[in-house]
Amino acid sequence: MHEDRIIKLEIKFSHQEDFIMQLNEVVTSQGRIIERLEKEILDLKRNATIGTSVEATRSLSDDKPPHY
Repeated sequence: MHEDRIIKLEIKFSHQEDFIMQLNEVVTSQGRIIERLEKEILDLKRNATIGTSVEATRSLSDDKPPHY
């Protein structure tokens, strides 16, 4: 009777261990994705800042009218 209970507990533990390993893989993968996205956001912010500073120095008199 006790042996059956121990075997059931070992089986449960094994399933939980496998599940935790799968969760760890998902969390690790999502962490890499988040890091990549954060870098992309920083690059976009830098490019937007550079773009606005370039446009701020430009005036409308520098632009050609649309019919040219």
